Amino acid sequence: MPSVNLFVARHCRTLLASALVFSATVTTFSASAAEAMLREPVGKGAYEMAFSPQENALYLATSQSRSLDKGGVVYRLDPQTLAITQIIHNDLKPFGAAINTKTNTLYFGNTTNSAVTAIDAKSAQVKGRLVLDERKRTEKERPLAPRELAVDETTNTVYVSGLGKDSVLWVVDGESLTLRNTITGLGRANTGLALDSAAKRIYTSNGDGEFVTIDTATDKVLSRNKLQDDGQEHMYLNISLDSANHRAFVTDSKAENLLVVDTRSGKVTDKVAVPKSLAVLFNPARNEVYVTHREAGSVSIIDAKTLKAIKTITAPTHPNSLALSPDGQTLYVSVKQASSRQQEATSPDEVIRIALGDKA
Repeated sequence: MPSVNLFVARHCRTLLASALVFSATVTTFSASAAEAMLREPVGKGAYEMAFSPQENALYLATSQSRSLDKGGVVYRLDPQTLAITQIIHNDLKPFGAAINTKTNTLYFGNTTNSAVTAIDAKSAQVKGRLVLDERKRTEKERPLAPRELAVDETTNTVYVSGLGKDSVLWVVDGESLTLRNTITGLGRANTGLALDSAAKRIYTSNGDGEFVTIDTATDKVLSRNKLQDDGQEHMYLNISLDSANHRAFVTDSKAENLLVVDTRSGKVTDKVAVPKSLAVLFNPARNEVYVTHREAGSVSIIDAKTLKAIKTITAPTHPNSLALSPDGQTLYVSVKQASSRQQEATSPDEVIRIALGDKA
């Protein structure tokens, strides 16, 4: 689901446990559903995606080669064929992605440069850029790293999580790309980020195992709750909201199970049996939840009513981020190739298009 930045990449390389085997009740998307899936190579360093209804286009942020490319590329893709229809070069590497569909403005987090860049989706022109942490990176100094982005279209506000030993949430004016406020004290490595604009709430998760609730009207922290105190190691990476039912779905890259959290209390109400997880996305049009499992090389489709995994999509090598078509009937998954700091991938990362079809 941010989605997914360098912190996650470093973190996921340490995850070596074998994948969870699903029960026989979970069907698998494989050869029998091949006609419903399309898979295309795009470019190296694929991270998050955003869909523009006005342009009827899917945008993919890619950081390109770590060693050979100074900047990155945003690819505009045809949502039906996944053909590349435009290549938008960036002097800074883009990672996290979000869009204001009212203004048709794309926002990309430049993690390694502690910045955020705004691009007009129609013209592909850079509208502005804001450096969020101006400190220079040294062996001793570590500027805060932008990870997830969320856009409040009613107020044209962009929220950007800043990872660090003492994380922050930057509140940015979406039109002028100026900093409105910085919400501090959000714990170690606040990774997940999800906005409920109508309720004036934004939620974040952090490396301290907390689920933090913030009032967007006042920019004040309302509550922070330890999600689990079971003696296990946890890393809650991403959040997606079912706002109508006051639920947050929270992934954990260190332990099995997708957590279901009551956003009113900040308490865990349910656990969904899935492998260690990365991105998560709730689809209100179908009342389903989609979750990527980087280690297992798969994507789970979960019935949001029964909280049972109903399908497993095999998506090797490393399924990463998720996006939906505006009607909620098509799922897009970015898939990363195996790589390390010592050995970069030799093939481009991919995007999978999945026609969700009739519900069982």
